[in-house]
Amino acid sequence: MFVTEHTFELPKGYADEQGDLHKQGVMRLATAADEIIPLHDPRVEKNPAYLLLIILSRVVTRLGTVKQITPNTIEGLFVEDLAYLQALYNRINAVDGVVKTCPHCQKKYKEDAQLGELAATP
Repeated sequence: MFVTEHTFELPKGYADEQGDLHKQGVMRLATAADEIIPLHDPRVEKNPAYLLLIILSRVVTRLGTVKQITPNTIEGLFVEDLAYLQALYNRINAVDGVVKTCPHCQKKYKEDAQLGELAATP
């Protein structure tokens, strides 16, 4: 059976405005649109690092009892939790890396790709 959703537990948890902690969640597999559409967002155009937040807000479908996952929700995560979600995204979407050639010795090596790096160039 093809699995398209993966449950997770954040190391620290997301603290909402009421102070409630949310640790359990679900992330779905990404689509091409999840990586391409955010490239046109003005926040990404101003700051490319924002791409990570938008992509994660699109693929995290549940986080505790939070009603809607938005980029602001992802902004509110602790750094350890953000890194955890980025690693999970890379693992479940089989982001294995890109084979490159060293310009000095011509030896081939594999460079790990990260969330958002596989998106088409705007």
